[in-house]
Amino acid sequence: MAKKIADKEKIESLKNKGTGFFGEFKEFIMRGNVMDMAVGVIIGGAFSGIVTALTDDFINPLINGIGGAEVGGTLKIYGGQVIKYGDFITAVINFIIMAFVLFLILKVFNKVASIGKKEEEEAAAKSDEIVLLEEIRDLLKKSNK
Repeated sequence: MAKKIADKEKIESLKNKGTGFFGEFKEFIMRGNVMDMAVGVIIGGAFSGIVTALTDDFINPLINGIGGAEVGGTLKIYGGQVIKYGDFITAVINFIIMAFVLFLILKVFNKVASIGKKEEEEAAAKSDEIVLLEEIRDLLKKSNK
């Protein structure tokens, strides 16, 4: 019997021992929001490829065809060096598309997340005193009729 108690105490001490640096790191990694962030980064990387393909294969040819200007243009400077202003414009277009899509996704997510919170906030906002006063008001209205 004493051995079982000692074993339980040993297990408890080992559980509490992992609270150092590595224990904190383990807690950090195992949080749900870190895993969500990792999934978001992976999906964002894949989405970045889609946006780059959209820009390179659709938007740039449209700009080239309509405006007659080449988006992938370069500007030659001294010593044979070139400035790739077309690549910069493409990167800016990619950024604007990514930012806009993320804005839309977050807007929809916040809208969906706030649907349940509004009802909870309204219920939580009324204190016991307010509820009691409303009940008294309703009773007075009924008795006056």
